[in-house]
Amino acid sequence: MRNRFDEQLKRLHVELIQMGALCEDAISAAAEALLKGDEALAETAIEKEREIDQAEREVENLCLKLLLQQQPVARDLREISAALKMISDLERIGDQAADIAELTRYVRLPDDSHALHIGDMARSVIRMVTDSVDSFVKRDLALARSVCGADDQVDALFRQVKEELIALIAADAAYGEQGLDLLMVAKYLERIGDHATNVAEWVEYSITGAHPSGQ
Repeated sequence: MRNRFDEQLKRLHVELIQMGALCEDAISAAAEALLKGDEALAETAIEKEREIDQAEREVENLCLKLLLQQQPVARDLREISAALKMISDLERIGDQAADIAELTRYVRLPDDSHALHIGDMARSVIRMVTDSVDSFVKRDLALARSVCGADDQVDALFRQVKEELIALIAADAAYGEQGLDLLMVAKYLERIGDHATNVAEWVEYSITGAHPSGQ
């Protein structure tokens, strides 16, 4: 019985890795769509979001089977309940990547867009998503906590992007609407960082039995 349970746990890990990879692909495609003005990449991000929704349903079903058909001990129970929390955040990451992709249809980057740090934000949050899922599979508490630390960097990048956009709008008021759309993109990336942090905090709970927030 335990052997079958362990096999299903391994499957859970694999499916979470795949869901995390879909999130990474969605963020990357959405960011590239923005930076390159590529509508095909925007469609790719939106399609990935649909795949993430399906992956969430599959992982949720697997978790429920593990809870109902097996008799998990305390550590296993924490791991399964943490996975259920994590997939909710991963699904929201997919939603926000799709929201960015939708905005790319209306956004025109300024000529000096290389000066904006939106690309840096995207790369940072992709790394956070990767590390948060890896920390769960590897039961790596230090890696999970490093994700929470990385969120401070993303928040700092968001403030920097906001300041850059304010300067652009001050220089050319006609860019106001575009600037606000770009600010929304940056805000979605900042929220993705928050969701990756949530995932990492549930990893910490699954390992230690204590959630960083005290809940």
